[in-house]
Amino acid sequence: MSMKGARIFVECLLRENVEVIFGIPGGVVLSIYDELYDAPIKHVLMRHEQAAAHAADGYARASGKVGVCLATSGPGATNLVTGIVTAHMDSVPLVVFTGNVPTHLIGNDAFQEADIVGITRPCTKHNYLVRRTEDLPRVIKEAFYIASTGRPGPVLVDMPKDLLLSEAEFSYPETVSLRGYRPVVEADRRQIEAAARALMEAKRPVVYAGGGVITSGASAELLEVAELAEIPVTTTLMGIGGFPTVHRLSLGMLGMHGTWYANTAISHADLLFAIGVRFDDRVTGKLEEFAAEAKKIHVEIDPSEINKNVPVDLPILGDAKAVLQQLKPYLIEMRAKMPPEWHDERRAWITQIERWKREHPLCYDDDEEVIKPQRLIEEISRATRGDAIISVDVGQHQMWAAQFYRFKRPRTWLSSSGLGTMGFGFPAAIGAQMARPDQLVVAIVGDGGFQMTMQELATVAEHRLPVKVVIVNNAYLGMVRQWQQIFFNGRYSAVDLSLSPDFARLAEAFGIVGYRVTRPAALADTIEEAFSIPGPVVLDVHVAPEENVYPMVPPGASIKEMIEGQYKSPKTFQLT
Repeated sequence: MSMKGARIFVECLLRENVEVIFGIPGGVVLSIYDELYDAPIKHVLMRHEQAAAHAADGYARASGKVGVCLATSGPGATNLVTGIVTAHMDSVPLVVFTGNVPTHLIGNDAFQEADIVGITRPCTKHNYLVRRTEDLPRVIKEAFYIASTGRPGPVLVDMPKDLLLSEAEFSYPETVSLRGYRPVVEADRRQIEAAARALMEAKRPVVYAGGGVITSGASAELLEVAELAEIPVTTTLMGIGGFPTVHRLSLGMLGMHGTWYANTAISHADLLFAIGVRFDDRVTGKLEEFAAEAKKIHVEIDPSEINKNVPVDLPILGDAKAVLQQLKPYLIEMRAKMPPEWHDERRAWITQIERWKREHPLCYDDDEEVIKPQRLIEEISRATRGDAIISVDVGQHQMWAAQFYRFKRPRTWLSSSGLGTMGFGFPAAIGAQMARPDQLVVAIVGDGGFQMTMQELATVAEHRLPVKVVIVNNAYLGMVRQWQQIFFNGRYSAVDLSLSPDFARLAEAFGIVGYRVTRPAALADTIEEAFSIPGPVVLDVHVAPEENVYPMVPPGASIKEMIEGQYKSPKTFQLT
């Protein structure tokens, strides 16, 4: 059947079971929007293209499906770039569609022309400039395949206006075969056996789990392996939710703002089982001293990440879920043959870690006069019972949420972890709510980051999305202020946000319920009330302005060199 390119585009999305697309219309993609008018695909009109990319990202993270966004040429396309890089750094599957000027005008500096393929080449898994209408089905099929397989990532498809208006025969390919692209899923049997032996023979093993565990759907397998081999588990910022923080073997997060006991356990481990991680600088600190006493096993689906930052003793190329499934029977067989001393050694290691947890817990000085941000996160965790999807922005509130919220399941933590994109949290929550309409979604954002994408209040108002926005309002760019306090002698420069809007009244201007909370005594009841409202809500919570995030590893230092806060009457917090 012959169809115009715009119709082919919609038919391709239907074949890929796309239900939601986030975007903003513009001149060169009007033919697509005309086709979407009658299509059974929900289009969510965002108020900025960057937010469209973040919403597609949040949709993908919360659902495990490919997120889709669409923008027009020129500034529409370039506004997507921050969201594309965010997804690229965190290995999130997106297919990003952009319009372009007609083919014969490409390279002529036509109105609203930008070389988006060239611009995004370094920050996409792959990208395409489609030259012929008949190529659209193949390209779109390949785009979804590439985005969602192997190590996921964003794929951009740029479509000139003329090919969307031209006609071609529509035939959608059933399969994809790309020479040179063959992601390895299952690992070599000999490597699996060697890994199992190393795990069982170690005296002080630690599992270091990252976002790859969540991406591959390996959380249940990780739990089984950890319990079977009696190994404590620490997660990266991206790996939060991949292992339940309430579990007795959980060490919480490691790294710059990780728990004292996670970093200490890593520093004393004799075996590090790294799975779905990339040994990034916020985790490792000073590379030469990271897990210096440990033999290292690295399970990773992307071969370019192995031995990139940290040399490893046993590299295992494969999908996290498949590798853990392969590993389990070996561990069962070996455990049955272990002597009684093995159990004693494991108990001694876990007992030592439990002692560290008691001696160096996460803590803060509570206050009955001013709301402490840590208490705010605890109250959110208590009100949601750890069952909400938590989408965060970037900064101090992000770290407090990572530390003080009790996560139980994967795909309930959405964070721009690699790029650290302010403005991410709120639109990502919108995408998550579209993906999981029956789930409570809470956007925990700072007053700085929220002001970068707060125009999306119009989006949640239009669609009556029941996203709960909690603004951790300290009237500062908090993390920058903390660094200026510690490393620049308290010379606060360009961090004062005291001249910000009344966020509760701003919400009301959009027809959204708004609360302003300033007293600790009102905090718990206000959260309970706000979260019970069926529609969107904004809570503007004013917290202690100069509270700092601890523990903290100074930049360039070893993770053993943690700065712990000084507390007069600390309120302790245990993950378990």
